[in-house]
Amino acid sequence: MNRVYVCSCFGITEKQVKEHAEAGACTPRQIASVSKAGTDCGSCVRRIQGILGRGACPRRELLEQGDGAAVLSEDMTPVGTETVSRGRLREAA
Repeated sequence: MNRVYVCSCFGITEKQVKEHAEAGACTPRQIASVSKAGTDCGSCVRRIQGILGRGACPRRELLEQGDGAAVLSEDMTPVGTETVSRGRLREAA
């Protein structure tokens, strides 16, 4: 089995990043919120950006259509005992 690791810190593969992107994660920050990739040493962030490219983004399209409230409510994703909210870590209540 040949795995191409993008994030060595958390063992995230290129295939996993692509799967998250297909599910709607359009930015490295969104990839980090679902997989933790890019949240430790940060050396994989540019690689994640390269994988994501400049393709279509369902979340951006929703924002452009005026459904920003739905997009923003989806941005709060639990990560362990913390919550990632639009790029800022804070303790979960």
